[in-house]
Amino acid sequence: MSLVHLIGTLFAVCVIAIQPAGAAEKRIALVIGNATYANAAPLTNPANDAQDMAAALKRAGFEVILGLDTDKRTFDGKIREFARALEAADAAVLFYAGHGLQVGGRNYLVPVDAKLVSERDLDFDAISLDFVMRQMELGRETKANVVFLDACRDNPLARNLARTMGTRSAAVGQGLAQVQTGVGTFISYSTQPGNVALDGQGRNSPFTSALVKHLDSPGRTLTSLMIDVRRDVLAITGGKQVPWDHSALTGEFYFHLASAPGGKIPRAANEAPSADVRQRLEQLEEELKKKSDPQHTGKVVELAQARERLRQLDEANKADQQQIFDVQYASARSTETTSRNNTSMEIGKIQMRIGRRVQEMKKLRERIAELEKDLGLPAQAARK
Repeated sequence: MSLVHLIGTLFAVCVIAIQPAGAAEKRIALVIGNATYANAAPLTNPANDAQDMAAALKRAGFEVILGLDTDKRTFDGKIREFARALEAADAAVLFYAGHGLQVGGRNYLVPVDAKLVSERDLDFDAISLDFVMRQMELGRETKANVVFLDACRDNPLARNLARTMGTRSAAVGQGLAQVQTGVGTFISYSTQPGNVALDGQGRNSPFTSALVKHLDSPGRTLTSLMIDVRRDVLAITGGKQVPWDHSALTGEFYFHLASAPGGKIPRAANEAPSADVRQRLEQLEEELKKKSDPQHTGKVVELAQARERLRQLDEANKADQQQIFDVQYASARSTETTSRNNTSMEIGKIQMRIGRRVQEMKKLRERIAELEKDLGLPAQAARK
């Protein structure tokens, strides 16, 4: 973005902020935090996450619909209330913390009374994310929608469901699936699609902690805010968790309309920015250029992929080592020479597979160390 365009955009935001109350944007948010599940162990942070996020959005001028530990009926009621308010809203936010799951590439949010004994229960016990997003986008093509999903936690309900689905159990994926949004919608996951996020040890999850912290910073665009959220979560989790987002926004989105990046609001629409505001805008543009470095983002993605591949290889080697033990145990009980020769051949093949993986793991560890150094991240403590 050129300095001229940036000044124009920020100047427009300032003008909006000084309009009479009747001309101000109407902004609505649905915030849900589900922690106390009837059929799964309680989660530590979602209620705190939702309360703190609701408070931050209120400080930014949003009208907030808050739901804590919502059962299916209550959850449905909150969505209906949200949908009615959306008709007159210029901007809308959905924040959800709690259990979520993906089945067949579709995402579901889980009320606290959900049982999910069979696949049919999804339509009756869970909330389809597609349904909520359709309410946000319906008739609002020119409006802004922002979705935050802190719902990629390790989910026992998803595992129970998979066990009942037989050959279709592979349809129950880990974490959440990536969503293709409509024009004007931004969606952010607490970690990359298909991965599991950490619940956190403090009051908030790593994702929500960083999100609330930066949302309170005035004059920030959503894009720059999320870059800092991603960096904080990477630092907090030692690079294990990478917040992910997909944007179809057609312009910059600001949580705090009343404060421009320069900290001053023009007194009239035809006033030119003062010298100190122009200087601040120039500094801001340089900061945004640095934070929007695609090479940095690429390295973050490569690091996450390398760590996941390393984990998969390690698990595969453990499985093969167990298989060697099982083959040797079975062979020891056999007195046939042919059987023992076949055993030696089978073990040899398994050991070759393990050897190839060990070589790949060595290269991955070297690359991970390089990426951690480039990104300024602490090295993982225990590497085998």
